[in-house]
Amino acid sequence: MQQLGLLDKLLSIGQKAISNKSFTKEGKKFTDSTAIQISRGNFGLEPLAFHRADLVRALLDALPQSARDKYLLSQKVVDVSTSDTGVVVVCANGKTYSGSMVLGADGVHSQTRKAMHRLSAESKFSASRNPEPPFSANYRCLWSNFPRPCEAGEATDTQGKDRCTMWITGRDRGWIFLYEKLPQPTTESKRYTQSEMDEFADSFADWPVNDKFKIKDVYNSSTAGMANLEEGILEHWSLGRIVLAGDSCHKFTPNAGLGFTNGIQDIALICNLLHDAVQASKNPEISEPTLQEIFQKYQAERKAVLEFDRGLSAVAIRGQSWANPIYWFLYRFLVPLYVFQWFVQTYIVGPRMKQSRVLSYVFGEDRIKGRIPWTYSIYAKGKEP
Repeated sequence: MQQLGLLDKLLSIGQKAISNKSFTKEGKKFTDSTAIQISRGNFGLEPLAFHRADLVRALLDALPQSARDKYLLSQKVVDVSTSDTGVVVVCANGKTYSGSMVLGADGVHSQTRKAMHRLSAESKFSASRNPEPPFSANYRCLWSNFPRPCEAGEATDTQGKDRCTMWITGRDRGWIFLYEKLPQPTTESKRYTQSEMDEFADSFADWPVNDKFKIKDVYNSSTAGMANLEEGILEHWSLGRIVLAGDSCHKFTPNAGLGFTNGIQDIALICNLLHDAVQASKNPEISEPTLQEIFQKYQAERKAVLEFDRGLSAVAIRGQSWANPIYWFLYRFLVPLYVFQWFVQTYIVGPRMKQSRVLSYVFGEDRIKGRIPWTYSIYAKGKEP
């Protein structure tokens, strides 16, 4: 975002996390800390909370008109085909669009991934076949947002057996997330009704979200949504001239906040690889074998990072919902310790976070710096190594 000239705008609409607290469902506070700000010392910036609509608006407004003109709105993709020479995307309104490749960053219910699944029935693509749906869910989550009722910058969690909540306050709005373990794992993509969501929220009514409020004080039925939380990493991310990114090929529970950032990292790496291939070729059209090499390298480099982050996310939701006595002890007594948080963020998370990708071909000023140096720096034009 800094490379795209968006840092100042995002800092103006985002809210820096100030404190983190933890409660039991009975209201006992057992964490009151500023450990959430450790990343500021390590990397130069603490976590930021955004209202999703504001973030999307900031990204859209920053695009030049020439780029905005290329966005095709109100299109529902129903099929994708791939050949030796290109791809064709078919939309529900009958329109078709052709190109050299498709990058499917279209979420956990990805139409691009489903098209890959259909194509993998052909013998020449059978080695790229994934199950569909590919991910199973062990937990479900309800979320809701509302005008911020207290100080900005709060991040809290409330813990119980097989259930937990999260509470975040941004500049203007607050959010709650209510989690519960499912009776058994499922691959079903369930659509929850409004009455089911309201009933679920009511079962958390007396759970505290901070020192002053309970769920029943802040829950906003009109903004509520609910879904099963899929977890997993796809075995095959590409087929022919089609490749996936983000939640379409890897899905985490949101407790650790790693889904969005990993999607951005996917895009940064594959853009770098594509840019390098175009620059190295005399022909601007990249062949399918070359694309496949790029896609395989992209997947191989990203998978090791994703395995770690998936594990971190899985531990977070299981720890906050006391999945077993070990998780209960870890999250009730060890995780609240500032020294424990400092060690984990500095010596376990830090060495991985420092390897975050940037666009290697976009120059700019690197303003986000802390004690731990970035592996991939942003360079001003003419000052690259």
